[in-house]
Amino acid sequence: MPRVAPSGSLSDVLIGRRSELALLRTVIAAPPSLALVEGEAGIGKSRLVGELLSASGARRLVGQCEQLQEPLPLSPLLDAFRLAGDLTAARPVSPVVGALAPLLPELAERLPPPLPPLPDQRAERHRVFRAAVALLDHLSPLVLVLEDVHWADGGTHDFLAFLAAHQPRDVSVILTVRTGSGALPIREAFARAPSGPARVVSLTPLSPPEVEELARSILKAELPGTFAALLYEKTGGIPFVVEEVLRTLLERLPAGEIPGRPDVLSALAVPTVLRDVVLQRLSSLDGAAREILGAAAVIGTTPDDRVLAEVTGRGPLEIAKALASAQAVGLLHEEDGQSRFRHALARQIVYESVTAPERRWLHLRTAQALETGPGPRPVARLAHHFRLAGRTEEFVANAEAAAGTALSHGNDATAARFLLQALEVGSLPRETRVRLAVKLGRVAVDGLAHAEAVPMLERLLATEPLPAHLRGELRFALGRLLRQQGEARAGHLQIERAVGDLGDRPALLGRALAVLAAPETVVDRHVSEHAARCDEAEEAARRSGDPDVDIAVRIARASLLLEQGDPGSGRLIDDLLRDDRLRGVPREHARACLNWAQGALHIGRLERAEALLAEGRRVAGQAEYLRVAEVVELVTAAVDRAAGRWDGLEARIRRLGGAPGWPASPGAATAAFPAASMEAGLLLGALLAATGPAEEAVACLGEVIAIAERAGAVWPLIPAKMTLSRLLLTLDDVTGAAAHATAALSLVRAKGNWVWGAETVLCLVDALGRTAGTVELVDELGAGLDGADAPIARAALLTARAVVSEDPPEADGLLDAARTTLQEAGLRYEEAQAAERLGRWRCERGTGDGGPLLEAALRLYAAMGADRDLARISRIMRQNGVPIPYPWRGGRPSHGQTLSSREREVALLAAEGKTNQEIATELFLSRRTVESHISSALRKLGLPSRRELRAQGVLADP
Repeated sequence: MPRVAPSGSLSDVLIGRRSELALLRTVIAAPPSLALVEGEAGIGKSRLVGELLSASGARRLVGQCEQLQEPLPLSPLLDAFRLAGDLTAARPVSPVVGALAPLLPELAERLPPPLPPLPDQRAERHRVFRAAVALLDHLSPLVLVLEDVHWADGGTHDFLAFLAAHQPRDVSVILTVRTGSGALPIREAFARAPSGPARVVSLTPLSPPEVEELARSILKAELPGTFAALLYEKTGGIPFVVEEVLRTLLERLPAGEIPGRPDVLSALAVPTVLRDVVLQRLSSLDGAAREILGAAAVIGTTPDDRVLAEVTGRGPLEIAKALASAQAVGLLHEEDGQSRFRHALARQIVYESVTAPERRWLHLRTAQALETGPGPRPVARLAHHFRLAGRTEEFVANAEAAAGTALSHGNDATAARFLLQALEVGSLPRETRVRLAVKLGRVAVDGLAHAEAVPMLERLLATEPLPAHLRGELRFALGRLLRQQGEARAGHLQIERAVGDLGDRPALLGRALAVLAAPETVVDRHVSEHAARCDEAEEAARRSGDPDVDIAVRIARASLLLEQGDPGSGRLIDDLLRDDRLRGVPREHARACLNWAQGALHIGRLERAEALLAEGRRVAGQAEYLRVAEVVELVTAAVDRAAGRWDGLEARIRRLGGAPGWPASPGAATAAFPAASMEAGLLLGALLAATGPAEEAVACLGEVIAIAERAGAVWPLIPAKMTLSRLLLTLDDVTGAAAHATAALSLVRAKGNWVWGAETVLCLVDALGRTAGTVELVDELGAGLDGADAPIARAALLTARAVVSEDPPEADGLLDAARTTLQEAGLRYEEAQAAERLGRWRCERGTGDGGPLLEAALRLYAAMGADRDLARISRIMRQNGVPIPYPWRGGRPSHGQTLSSREREVALLAAEGKTNQEIATELFLSRRTVESHISSALRKLGLPSRRELRAQGVLADP
């Protein structure tokens, strides 16, 4: 059933309100009936009634009560009659309706003649009431809706009481009423109506999930949890406020960028429309109440009565009356026995209504009242109020204390925020600035305050003459922050510079060297150099005598060995996981498990990666380790991709990289943890390379490569180039594929880790075939992988050897061994590719079980939704006379090898060169639906890409 959004609404979907809408439907389905829809301003009363009427075939009359100084009698009802249109009916109009003619001059010609006036004013009014009821009866069946009855004049209230007692048989009446507007005279009359008491529909704010759903329907994008939670906190779940906030954001940013920018939501100015509403309510209070409410807004969202009394100098009774008045007009509400501002924006508006000098005074009074209060010293609140009072010295002292408190509770993000605020004070003494900066460097890495902390540390290092040990510590912190921002080369260089300053601090030196030992971060550093750094780290850890540093260095050693496929890494990891010292440091434990899980995926040890991910997720959850929450989701997505669990995976990856798609713009990395954004981009590109559209996969991988090259990040640069090379091969771009594979190969040689380069070598061999150069390259790869425990690399080596082999039986055996290796590793997509390659090999040579292998590959592709691969393998099966078992997927019939009418229509437009968006616009489809139809058409036709559509005769008449 279609839904019609009211004028000015951003969403065409009614969110929540299912039970309320159902109740109203029962009301109008059984006239005569009465209903009151009540709730605070902006809660969605009119929207609910509009939804009801849009789905109802009944005639409706809608009148609006206005907030006027001198309201006209019965004006909302008369307005409703004016908009009624044709007043004629099969039955004649009662003569008494003529009493309305003087009040409705626009309709006088269509009404009975005016009646002579009555000398008694009360009798005249009674006759007008009878006339209005008679006209309603004449127009019935109908639904009469009067909006905002809390603003209705006394005459309208009297008429409604009369109507309740004389309601026509086929008339339903719905009134919308704002809560907090005092007692309405009509309520008692509606409660005693002969037709039965009015049904009351009370609307409450939307729940957090409903606010998220409303925002999603407006922005047409998925929302990260942090944005949704902040939006709910900002708006209090009031739909009008949600829409006005998003309307304001949409004036500044494209819809797709908003969910990834919770910062703009935090700093949002109040929408003008909402400000007018709140200020109007505020002006209805007396002077004392406004003063007390202004002080309450300074104190906080839930002002404490004791503090409010001290700040304002008012007595408890006066404060209670003021808060009750504010609650009555909808500025406050009761929650857990306390008065609380209705939503954050209401408090902001009241706060801004107080003059700046008065606000500073109130902040100072609030801080002084908090200092003398019972219980522990509230240093965070004191820092806030002293800062806004302009008391710098007190603010810095309390901010530093608040950072220490936050850090002691494991809340690094809050600690970093307080330290950053303190460092922004321009008049800090040098020793205070250095002390705060050192603390910031220690907490910002885990506090996700990268963007703010980096320029602060860079400025301090550039301007302050620091002792070597402090300079080294700050450089180390800055390097780690830069790495987490995705600036791999810049971060690595800073940490290298820090090493020279940390000779007298072996514990910190050991940690810095352990970071430099990580091979997957930066280009232009050979694994032998990483190994040397690891040796130096072990020596520094021994000098320090610090067991935690020893653990950190052993973790780095395990990671270094794991990335090279060294069989000894497994034993070292197991020893560490059993070590009580690691288990006693949950954050280090979680971080190590997630790093190792990623390393295990890099070499193809899926089972190991899943076990390490589970351990890392468990420990991170227990430790409430915020920083790795996004990394947990990223590694989970990578594990699911490797295991072939692709259902819903694309949407999850897009959310990780920055909704609604990745990347948002050149150079963009919009995730909260920017280094993870490149990994998300690689995952998305690899997934799209299999599922389509190919054009988007090429663009996505190209963007990952560009960002990684600018940042100097060796991972994911090598796999992104390899994946793009493999994709270009499927698009018959041999030259482009060879170029990307060659570039990736040079990175592999510079790094010296052939485990990462095996698939790149295979891409190059597939592109160039057997040549003297490729034979030598395969031999070089074999030497580089000697003794490595890396299923992906081992399978790629076996396959490459098969491609360059001149002995068919040997090649067959190598391909079979590669498939078995991948199958045993649980790598479903790679297994399907290997089965396809072996099946095609055997079919083309008329040997073995090629057909069943191709069918097995087809089923694996289908289970994962790899539509591009399905199209290719279907073509290969037809070319080799292998039956295709349609349908191989559940759900709707696929029409066999015949295009459905919609698929053909989409394919025709694609063959003409139209883009997916152009097709979607022309056919009134979503872009995703178009992509699905094209993928299905390519699969059925056995075509690798849309460019082949015209060549295959799709444009010919069926």
